[in-house]
Amino acid sequence: MADYDPRAFAPFAVTVDLAVFTVRAGALHVLLIRRGQDPYAGAWALPGGFVLPRESAEQAARRELAEETGLPEPVVAALHLEQLRTYSEPDRDPRMRVVSVAFAALVPDMPEPAAEGGGDADRARWTAVGEAGPLAFDHAAILADARSRIGAKLEYTCLATAFCPPEFTLGELRAVYETVWGTALDRPNFRRKVLATPGFVEAVPGAARLTGGRGKPAALYRAGPATALHPPLLRPTPPEGTPKT
Repeated sequence: MADYDPRAFAPFAVTVDLAVFTVRAGALHVLLIRRGQDPYAGAWALPGGFVLPRESAEQAARRELAEETGLPEPVVAALHLEQLRTYSEPDRDPRMRVVSVAFAALVPDMPEPAAEGGGDADRARWTAVGEAGPLAFDHAAILADARSRIGAKLEYTCLATAFCPPEFTLGELRAVYETVWGTALDRPNFRRKVLATPGFVEAVPGAARLTGGRGKPAALYRAGPATALHPPLLRPTPPEGTPKT
């Protein structure tokens, strides 16, 4: 160690970026902040910022999320953040060489952010993913990767039931999958797969709900004891050439 010289290497910074999703009014939303400082002042971006010398990437992610969005600290502390990947293109940040560790989360029942952002953000809001528009830095690429990751999460976990009421129809459950995956699902096939997956849902005895139309009331279900899906509930493969939503 006596011969080691850290000045022999060019310095660079480490940042974190967060793609936090929820479902609101039947649409997939992502939490965005508007930058109040250069670079990209006035542009929308994912929450995030620089990792301090004595904190981990995950600690920095929670700190920056709370600072920039004003979400209550207990809410931020309880989030299950999944590390997405590292973004390290040399020119991704005009200030200097910056390597970013990105995190993703899909969470039900998220509160509104503060009207005014903190840190280098001057505003925060939930935005429908399809209406996000251009984002600062390489955040559009991070958002696309994060959406793919949370879509995969619904394939092998029971997370979708958390976005339904305590007692729900299979149509309501299917709507969550269609919202996150951005594609319509075949109703009979979805019903067959859900009911064939052990512990995914449980029927509520004798309960039913009218769902519109002239058909008979739909049976009600509640979340089952399982946390993982075996076998997984896989997204349908879109035809070749189909544009991504």
